[in-house]
Amino acid sequence: MSKQKKQRFHVEENESIDQCLKRMEAQGYMPVRRMEEPIFEEITNNGRKEIVPIRQSIVFEGILK
Repeated sequence: MSKQKKQRFHVEENESIDQCLKRMEAQGYMPVRRMEEPIFEEITNNGRKEIVPIRQSIVFEGILK
């Protein structure tokens, strides 16, 4: 079974960026792109809905070395 040429690696909630990059390298991938997206939560205060950012999602795209 051969590896995919491109693969996405998500930085897990209890993982640092450095740990994710080391995991990529251990699997034989090199980072070529970093994508960040905010994750929102809907909160109701006094009958009014508010959308509040709660954390940042970071995804690295890697290619085979």
